[in-house]
Amino acid sequence: MKTLIKDGLFFSGDADEKAIKQDVLIDESGKILEIGLNLSTSDEEVKIVEAAGKWIVPGFIDSHTHYDAEVLASPGLKESARHGVTTIILGSCSVSAVFNNPEDTADSFTRVEAIPREVMLPLLEKEKTWNAPKEWKAYINTLPLGINIASFVGHSDIRMKALGIKRSLTDNVSATEEEKDQMLKMLNDALDEGFIGLSTMDNPWDKMDGDRYWSHKTPSFYSSWKERKSLIELLRKRNAVLQGAPNLVTRVNAFNYMLSSTGIFRKPLKTTMIAMMDLIGDRYIYPIIATASTGINVLGNANFRMQSPPCPFTVYYDGVDSVMFEEFPSGEALRHLAKELDQRDELISDPHFRDNFKKEIKKKFAPKVWHKDLSKAVIIDCPDKSLIGKNFFEIAAEKKQHPVDVFLDTIIQYDKKIRWTTTIANDRKEKYKDLYNFKYNLISFSDAGAHLNNMAFYNFPLKMIKIVQESIDKGTPIMSMEKCIWRLTKEQGNWFDLDRGFLTKGKMADLVIIDPTKFDNVTENVELDVIEEFGNYERLVNRNQGVISQVLVGGKTIFENEEFVTDYGKSKKYGKFLEKMGID
Repeated sequence: MKTLIKDGLFFSGDADEKAIKQDVLIDESGKILEIGLNLSTSDEEVKIVEAAGKWIVPGFIDSHTHYDAEVLASPGLKESARHGVTTIILGSCSVSAVFNNPEDTADSFTRVEAIPREVMLPLLEKEKTWNAPKEWKAYINTLPLGINIASFVGHSDIRMKALGIKRSLTDNVSATEEEKDQMLKMLNDALDEGFIGLSTMDNPWDKMDGDRYWSHKTPSFYSSWKERKSLIELLRKRNAVLQGAPNLVTRVNAFNYMLSSTGIFRKPLKTTMIAMMDLIGDRYIYPIIATASTGINVLGNANFRMQSPPCPFTVYYDGVDSVMFEEFPSGEALRHLAKELDQRDELISDPHFRDNFKKEIKKKFAPKVWHKDLSKAVIIDCPDKSLIGKNFFEIAAEKKQHPVDVFLDTIIQYDKKIRWTTTIANDRKEKYKDLYNFKYNLISFSDAGAHLNNMAFYNFPLKMIKIVQESIDKGTPIMSMEKCIWRLTKEQGNWFDLDRGFLTKGKMADLVIIDPTKFDNVTENVELDVIEEFGNYERLVNRNQGVISQVLVGGKTIFENEEFVTDYGKSKKYGKFLEKMGID
């Protein structure tokens, strides 16, 4: 059956193509047949969608997710789909679920990405029959995908397979020439299957789960740039993408990623690095990274991009169950003893430990992602209801104690039963104009599928659209709405070489119908919902009632009036595995 969408304000995804009222006719195969005014069809059976007063935009692209586990159990990926995201990229931050056995794979994912190991490991043990990219892709294509999926292959995944898990997690162990060749073949095989590139990790926060290698860094961290050289040159030769995360403690090796991207006397390498944010704890890092990114692209003929969330970066934590504590020694010690609560509480009670903790969180000039300001840490749940709504400085003033002592005492008393929240970045709206318009930046960093109880940015495109529209309404536009939509759609599709993000005749109709009169329903609030296929495991989600009128993938409606179609994620396939275009 054909679908005719009538009288919507049409955004093609091109920043320079002004949005005008149009009809969109979609054929039975899901492709756009015509775009124009007053379209009609002679077919007796046609679905008419009235879009007067609404916007028709390309489906959004989320280029940084960790849906590698969730897609196996819940292939609809509903929490992204309901917000108009029709294409996601997984396999980020060096971890993918392609080459290794279930236990090794789960241990590399579940601590760093805060995915429940008790869910992921049994899921992999049940489903994982593949050990190569071709087999993984074949499996993914059997799933009733709700939206489109593209993937990086993880450097930790291939390094763990080539060296074995023990050697891959050992300091000062480099791959042998034979092991380098094995990794090169694994990467090449993945590129042959349409994977978009390689993801790497240099951040020491990212640590292994499980009993065997608890608190070891992930395998990618232990590799030198010399060891990676052949992999990087293969990416360059094949026009693939290098995604990376630098050491967020020292930050110096961010320049390795920038330099790898340069194209003086060689082909530039598409390189993207996380994450560009206006950090409360380090206001200098944003302008430094912006200047360095501009310099390396202009002077070094690079193809380098940062990635950014376009909204306040607010996180929620239970006790010290937070990756942020990994960035300073005392916090790291607490996290290491997460499975040994008696030992952890004994450590917390040690006056010497407390003195060190106080000194470390007070350091003004130490590089930091978390601001470590306990006056900005607000309690939102606790057995002692009198503490709810207060920050630790306020409680300390009431008790006439040091805020760190109050914080640590509550951890001993309540452990994960005390839940608190803080915003660590992008708190200043006056800075959004620079962030949104910075040309060497990809507006896409949700971490969807990870940190299930810690944060929710599934609706980041709607948050950006709302902020831009508010600026337009006030007469001080951050940018045109056409450019805003382009940044969330076509720019991402073009940069990652994915055939999505643009609406024109002959293109697949992955699109979203938005009701701009409901933008007030896009807020920073989060709610709890469950992943049914994860045994009703709770996670934080976003809701924006009525903003998304309809979502179409492959020309077929998947979401309408706040409800998914009945067969969604169960029997009918709407999305597909997207192969990267243009790989030599």
